[in-house]
Amino acid sequence: MTPFAGYDMPLQYAGIIAEHRHCRARAALFDVSHMGQAELTGPDAAAALETLVPGDLLGLADGAIRYTLFTNEAGGILDDLMVTRRGDGLFLVVNAACKDQDFAHMAHRLEGRATLKILSDRALLALQGPEAATVLGRLAPEAIPMGFMTARDLTVDGIPCQVSRSGYTGEDGYEISVPADRAEALARRLLAQPEVAPVGLGARDTLRLEAGLCLYGSDIDTTTTPIEAALAWTIGKRRREQGGFPGAAVILDQLKTGPARKRVGLRPEGKAPARAHTEVTDAAGRRIGEITSGGYGPTVGGPVAMGYVETGAAGDGSEVRFVVRGSALPGRVVKLPFAPHRYHRA
Repeated sequence: MTPFAGYDMPLQYAGIIAEHRHCRARAALFDVSHMGQAELTGPDAAAALETLVPGDLLGLADGAIRYTLFTNEAGGILDDLMVTRRGDGLFLVVNAACKDQDFAHMAHRLEGRATLKILSDRALLALQGPEAATVLGRLAPEAIPMGFMTARDLTVDGIPCQVSRSGYTGEDGYEISVPADRAEALARRLLAQPEVAPVGLGARDTLRLEAGLCLYGSDIDTTTTPIEAALAWTIGKRRREQGGFPGAAVILDQLKTGPARKRVGLRPEGKAPARAHTEVTDAAGRRIGEITSGGYGPTVGGPVAMGYVETGAAGDGSEVRFVVRGSALPGRVVKLPFAPHRYHRA
C-alpha cells in the first residue's frame, strides 16, 4: 500500500510488470473509487459548465462522454475530467487530488445556473483489457454492444450501476460507478471471473504512460495550456469560434500562432530510464525542456517518457539528450502513443 491523494492505495499485487501485461492481454480490475464523482443538473447545466471548460458540451448527445479540462484565465489547466450527458444533466468524474477544489470551483462559479451534487456514496471500478467485454457481458449482456465513450445504466449481476465504455489504459474496457455499499460485492464477483486480476497504481501508471495519456500534476497543471499539452483536439470547432471559457484569449491565440513548447513522446536509447524532472537538452548541451513522466514500458520493452520541449525540437525523430546523474544520454522525439490504442469502435 502507498499514500496517494489522501488515500491508502495498492501499489501492486503480483508485481507491476505482470499486472501491466495482464491488462494488455486479458482483463484488469482497478479500484478508482478515490476519483471524484458528481452530478450537475438543471436545464442550463451544459451551457453553464461550458463557461469553465473549452469542450463542446452542448453538442454532447445523451449517453455520450467527453474528455475536457477546467482552465484558468491564463490558459492553464486546473484539472482534466470526464463529462457524460444524462438528459438535462451531466455526470462528472474528476481527479482525486483536485476534487475538493473542483467541486468548490463549480459550486461558486455555477451558482444559480445549475445544481451540483457530490456523489460521495458511490465507488468507481475500472475493468480494462481486451477481454473486459467478455467478462462484463457475462454479468450484463447489454454492455457488449456499447460504443467507446458512451454510458448507460445497467444492472450488473443484480447491482444497479452506471457503466461507461471508457478508461485510461489505452485498452478497451469499462468504468463502473456503483453504490459504495455494493462495491466490494461487485469487485469480488468480477475478480472471480477467470480472465480478471487486480491491478494497482504502479501498472496503472505504466499503462497510461505507454498510451500517451496525461497524468494531472505531472504532465499537465496550471502552468501548461491545452495547446502546449497537445490536447487541442479537446476543443471543438464551435468553441474555437465562440470562445467563452477561461483563458480563451491565450489558448485560441496559441492555436493560431503555435505554442513555444509542446508535449511529446521521448525514447531514451539504451536501457536506462529517464524519470520525471530529467533535463532535456539538444546535442550541443543547451536545455530545451524537461521530462514530466518516464519509466520502463513493459509492452514497449524499454524506457519511455513524455515531456515538454521547445517547439523547434518537437518534430518526430528529433535527436535529444537526457541529463541523468550528470551524463547526457542520447534519445529522440517519437510520436505518441507508445502502445497503440485498442478502444472498441461500435
